[in-house]
Amino acid sequence: MEAANSHHLDPTVLLGVAVMLVVAKIAGEFFERLKQPAVLGELIAGIILGNLILFGFTPAETLKTDGTIAALAELGVIILLFEVGLESDLQEMAEVGWSSLLVAVAGVLAPFFLGWLVSAYFIPEQPRLVHIFIGATLCATSVGITARVFKDLGRLGTREARIILGAAVIDDVLGLLILAIVAGAIKAAATGGVLSLWAIALIALKSVLFLVGAIAIGHFLMPRVLRGAGKLESRGVLLTLAISFCFALSWAAVKVGLAAIVGAFAAGLILDEVHYRPKGGRSERKLEDLLQPVSTVFVPIFFVLMGMKVDLRLFARWDILGFAAVLTIAAIIGKQVCGLAVLERGVNRVAVGLGMIPRGEVGLIFAGIGTTLMLPANSIASEPVINSATFGAVVIMVIITTLVTPLSLKWSLGRKEGNQGGNKKGSAQGRHTRETARARDGFRGQSGSESRRDG
Repeated sequence: MEAANSHHLDPTVLLGVAVMLVVAKIAGEFFERLKQPAVLGELIAGIILGNLILFGFTPAETLKTDGTIAALAELGVIILLFEVGLESDLQEMAEVGWSSLLVAVAGVLAPFFLGWLVSAYFIPEQPRLVHIFIGATLCATSVGITARVFKDLGRLGTREARIILGAAVIDDVLGLLILAIVAGAIKAAATGGVLSLWAIALIALKSVLFLVGAIAIGHFLMPRVLRGAGKLESRGVLLTLAISFCFALSWAAVKVGLAAIVGAFAAGLILDEVHYRPKGGRSERKLEDLLQPVSTVFVPIFFVLMGMKVDLRLFARWDILGFAAVLTIAAIIGKQVCGLAVLERGVNRVAVGLGMIPRGEVGLIFAGIGTTLMLPANSIASEPVINSATFGAVVIMVIITTLVTPLSLKWSLGRKEGNQGGNKKGSAQGRHTRETARARDGFRGQSGSESRRDG
């Protein structure tokens, strides 16, 4: 009887999920009214909920380590990366070409090494792989935040926006590649081994082949599958097939030694251009629209849970606050190198650098994975790669870079428009002055001729 009851869902988990969803939506609404991403509200709501123990409220503590909530949060991450893949346009990335590629490479390498150096300085007692992993959390760019700023300003079609959005897609791919390599090295170290250069090259090759192979096979296979599915009359066929495909590729990624989010991202890239025509004259709907109710439920659980894992008591220590501050500065400066990598003339390089700053959800995903990876601390114990203090510093970095981007990007784009407006106004005034002078000279010449004729 007890064995049977052990498989029942704990009612506390149901109440916990309900509370997490409600506070996430209330906080998200509040931040959206402040013209900030809802993600920040969800994250801060989690920080508040997870630190109620400071006021003697303890029921929320069990939610932090509950397996069911952790599984729901992991599903939220997979769906989130699936959405990121759907929003990424490979064709648009190819159109901006070398500029996006160079911006992305610069935007990965500079923050990676800066994060590594900052970590080595502030927590020198940690193994080198910890410093490398912290550097990796600074690599990726949150494309959604920057895209929203450009959309609000009506500048989504500009060259700057296309370079940034294309570079952000490459950033995600390179970031996931680095994550696969570093995670492989950490798993090898956890078993007492050392990852050789050949093993690193093998992981990198495996990641690239998985992405390229999945995209190639998916583009060939999925249109045919969906054409056949369009003949079915039941509702929800496209959404069901899409999520099933996402989960299947996530499983395949894990089986070849990669993170599940790599497979989810690849699934989104594949289904981005696939069209589904339902039978019976029903209107065709975008997959992003169909997926939104699912992500609305699962994704906030991840962000709230990440916030709940932040222990505010640790920020009473000046060393952790200093680590968080310098890590944030490194994250911002590292992305400014992106502007220097733009080859084209007439592009606002400052705006490109500022648009690459936000880490958002991707930085949190990397940090969350780091809390699950273990390294041996001594002969009998292991500790997570990202401990609670480091996790808190990363969360602060994510929050500040996400807050800074909209304001700084709007300032940069407005400044360029002001300069162009001033130049145009100056040019117009110059033309007007020259035309007035020519008219005056012509009038004088005409008056002189008339005087000579009169004489």
